[in-house]
Amino acid sequence: MGSYILTRLLSAIPVLLGLSVIVFLIMAMIPGDPATAILGSYATPENVAKLNRDLGLDKPLVQRYFIWLGNMLQGDFGRSFSLNRPVLDEVAERFGATLVLAGTAFVICSALGVAAGVVSAARQYGAADKAITFAVLLGISIPSFFLGMMMILIFAVNLRLFPVSGMWPIYGARDAAALLRHLTLPALALSVVATGVIARLARSAMLEVLRQDFVRTARAKGVHERGVIWRHALRAAMVSIIPVLGIQAGFVLSGAVYIEIVFQWPGVGRMLVDAILKRDILLVQGGVVLVAACYVMFNIAVDVAQSLLDPRIRT
Repeated sequence: MGSYILTRLLSAIPVLLGLSVIVFLIMAMIPGDPATAILGSYATPENVAKLNRDLGLDKPLVQRYFIWLGNMLQGDFGRSFSLNRPVLDEVAERFGATLVLAGTAFVICSALGVAAGVVSAARQYGAADKAITFAVLLGISIPSFFLGMMMILIFAVNLRLFPVSGMWPIYGARDAAALLRHLTLPALALSVVATGVIARLARSAMLEVLRQDFVRTARAKGVHERGVIWRHALRAAMVSIIPVLGIQAGFVLSGAVYIEIVFQWPGVGRMLVDAILKRDILLVQGGVVLVAACYVMFNIAVDVAQSLLDPRIRT
């Protein structure tokens, strides 16, 4: 197991390097002069030239990349000019809010998606299967940001059951109850699409397992149908379901950008959008790389969990 984990960690290095190249090139190819955009009305030729020298934008593209990469490997992600603070500090502070939102949405979509897929497969072509399939297709078809706006309109504006936006109340105690009220709508809006995807693939995996010989043997031995499905079949199907959970974790993490904008959630997604609008290059590059690194590490954890259920994967 140790060698397998080490192999997966080593395989993540070229992925992260490739990602850093892509992020750097995308930011470098954005039309316009970053120094001019930053200075605005103060963009005289002298000020633009000075700012380009200060930011290192006057150097060749390849040299700028290796300078940025070398600093990043030493833990120096640069300094945000728009916020006047280190990029790493800003991302770390914002990442906590994103982790709360995306983590809650991931727990919701994993639990509901797997449960819906299992029930749908166990009641194939029945009323429950048709109802779940209809709900899943409807959920997949609705964009998260549109669903979020509709939830705000219905549950926050009209019914006044939940706050309209933010992570904490402007006035009052910042306790778990206040956080839960602010978290409910964005987490549900973010989890709907992922729940549908997981439910569909969990249903397919369960149907394949339920046709295997060991399931028929368990039924022939008199094992209760509930035990056959939830204890035997689901455990075997989880080998196929776990990779789907890993993919949807990335979807939830990336989809948090839209939800954070709709609900004004103070996370990394909202920070990146603001940084892009302000042409804060170092903040965008550092934020994307750190979020992507977290996603890669999560996928490694998913692979390890899958190998524990099926040791053949390690070979």
